[in-house]
Amino acid sequence: MRLVEACLSNAEIGQRLYISVFTVKSHIQRICGKLGVRRRAQAVAKARSMSIL
Repeated sequence: MRLVEACLSNAEIGQRLYISVFTVKSHIQRICGKLGVRRRAQAVAKARSMSIL
């Protein structure tokens, strides 16, 4: 979530974590689902409001 918060693309996140873009997308989708949001920006905002970030 910190890398999403930093406005990095899926490709940039994948490069930093040494994982594929598909894996990044999958993780972000799961995080959004657990937070009950649809977009990355909403996930960041919700994580901040929950003191996760």
